[in-house]
Amino acid sequence: MPDRKIKHSRKTNETNIEISLNIDGNGNSNINTGNEMFDHMLSQLSKHGLIDLDIQLVSGDSGLGWHHVVEDLGIILGQSFSKCIGDGKGITRTSHAYVPLDETLVRNVIDFGGRGYFKLSGYIGDSDLGELSGSLITHFLETFSREANCNLFTTILEGVNNHHISEAMFKSLGIVLKNALTLDPRRNSIPSTKGTIS
Repeated sequence: MPDRKIKHSRKTNETNIEISLNIDGNGNSNINTGNEMFDHMLSQLSKHGLIDLDIQLVSGDSGLGWHHVVEDLGIILGQSFSKCIGDGKGITRTSHAYVPLDETLVRNVIDFGGRGYFKLSGYIGDSDLGELSGSLITHFLETFSREANCNLFTTILEGVNNHHISEAMFKSLGIVLKNALTLDPRRNSIPSTKGTIS
C-alpha cells in the first residue's frame, strides 16, 4: 500500500496553519482551529472517514468572523488530500453516503475525477453553530472541493436544526472520502478511460 500521509503548512499574512493527514488512519484527531464548533465538525470528518487528522492553528485572524481561518483550512486540507492521492492509481474514485441525525438527513456524492466543483442543495442557516455560520461551512466545502480536485454534491434532504445539519454533512463527507479513496485490490490502474484524473 502506498504511504498516503502528509505534513503540510500554509502561512500567509492572515493565518498560519499546520496539518498532518493520514488517509489510511483510524479516525484519530487532534484539532485546534480556535473555533470549537469547527473543531467539532472536522473531528466528525476524521472519525467517520477513518482519517487521522492533526490540525493546529498557529496564528489566525478571526476578526472577520472566522472567514480567513475557515477558507485557509479548506485550501490546505484540500491540497493535502490531492497530494496524498497523487495520480489516483487504484482508488475507487466515487462514492455517496446518506447520514441521518434526528430530524436531519444529508447526502454527499463525490468524484475524485480531477475537477474541483461543489454544489449545495438545501439551506443551512447560522443559528445553533456557535461562532461558525452556515455560509462559512458552505464556503469551506466549496474551497475544499476546488483544492482537492473533486466534484462534491451535498444535498440537505431534511433538517431544521443547523447543528444537526452541519454535523450530518461532515459525517457524510468523512464516509464518502473513506469509500472513494479506498484502494481497490482489483484496480491496478488509474480509474479513468482517458488514463488520467488530472
